[in-house]
Amino acid sequence: MHSRMTRHQLVALLILLSSQFLLSVDFSILNVALPEIGSALGFASADVQWVATTFALCAAGFTLLLGRLGDWVGRRRMFVIGMAVLAGASLVGGFAGSPAVLLVARALQGLATAAAMPAALALITSIFPEGPLRRRALGLSSVLASLGFTAGAVFGGILTNYLSWRAAFLVNVPIAAAVVVLALLIIREPTREHQARLDVRGAALITTALITLVFAMSRFGEHGVTDPNGLICLAASIVLIVFFIRTERRHSAPLVPLKLLTRPNILAGHLIGFASLAMETGLVFLSTMYFQHVLELDPLITGLIIGLTGVGAVVGGVIGPRVVGRLGIRGAMLLGLGTQALATAALVAVNDHPGSIALYSVVGFIAAIGHMVAVVTFLVAATSGVEPGQQGLATGLVTMTQQVGMTLGTPIVSAIATAAGGLSSLLALRIGIGIDALIVAAFIAVVAIVLRRVGTRRAPESPLDAHPDAHSDAEQATTLS
Repeated sequence: MHSRMTRHQLVALLILLSSQFLLSVDFSILNVALPEIGSALGFASADVQWVATTFALCAAGFTLLLGRLGDWVGRRRMFVIGMAVLAGASLVGGFAGSPAVLLVARALQGLATAAAMPAALALITSIFPEGPLRRRALGLSSVLASLGFTAGAVFGGILTNYLSWRAAFLVNVPIAAAVVVLALLIIREPTREHQARLDVRGAALITTALITLVFAMSRFGEHGVTDPNGLICLAASIVLIVFFIRTERRHSAPLVPLKLLTRPNILAGHLIGFASLAMETGLVFLSTMYFQHVLELDPLITGLIIGLTGVGAVVGGVIGPRVVGRLGIRGAMLLGLGTQALATAALVAVNDHPGSIALYSVVGFIAAIGHMVAVVTFLVAATSGVEPGQQGLATGLVTMTQQVGMTLGTPIVSAIATAAGGLSSLLALRIGIGIDALIVAAFIAVVAIVLRRVGTRRAPESPLDAHPDAHSDAEQATTLS
């Protein structure tokens, strides 16, 4: 097996990584600009949060459906469509003159993300066969996605302070357009296998369930866990998920083959991925509240401090494939998530003195390394051993886990901190950070139980218990070309 990428693989990967970074930036770039957007377009103070929520609802709700459609219409075609829609939606958002137009633009950006992200991951798994090169490519993808989310806050602050919030939309247009052109010229459409009929009922059920779940969590984060509308939507999402599972069991060509999620590497990967992404996103939110409300720093300085942890994400993404090669999927996931949990717990020690910035910088850096090791392992685990005809579905599931985790993390910890005393209270924020760490630790225990129960069904060569030398070639693959 070759340990170096070909020139074509490298160029194609750079195109796909650029899209991943841009789509992740869009997830957070407008958060610091919400007050300016609200005053410029006349949003009611209670409604401006819909600028962020509308994007999250569409990005998380439609990603599984559009990932599956990518298997049908072609992954490159779906990727190009998604990036083209992103360019158009960003142009509309940049010139929006009313709240309604802006929200339509954000919804289209969310749909573009739901189309392009799983297609990009599926293309990566098609371009790179299983092995060290795929692990490196997925590791780089996870680094760029994490950096994009963190960088979004920094870019949003800079663009809003020195230009306008509209620039946060318009900056997407030339980049997305360039990606579309380059993708058509460079990336080849993978060979498509015969596809069975689309599971329309299952698609409708899971899309509606995810949208109502995300909406419920958003309501809890804003109004607390006793909000009636949030409780109704949560109950509805549970009912819809139950019906979805029943539908998938009976369908001849289900949208989500449940047997796929019973594979130990895939099930464990999604559990770890959700926990790591949700709680790291929640930690970033709590850190933002801490710096702005307790230390009274402005949005730009806050974004720059949080952005420093992005260096830890780069380190974690670089060493992640090597950790997987040495420890196997089981060991790498537990090491990464355990590091994230311990480092997050250490941040409970922050206080109302500026000296805590140094503590956050060091410990946040370590937490980001653990987070990225866990995410890299999640991506490798969730796409390994999947048949070529189901790669779009597998990567759609990966993207769904990413989007739902990143979307739910903030409202979960926000609801906890709100119930403990409010987002301006140091004690409440400490409680939120502590529970964030406990949730990560709880998922470690859950994954350990899952792996123990399915252990008797694993093949001896399962990647879950890979010998330290089983993937030693991953350590040799340290250059891009």
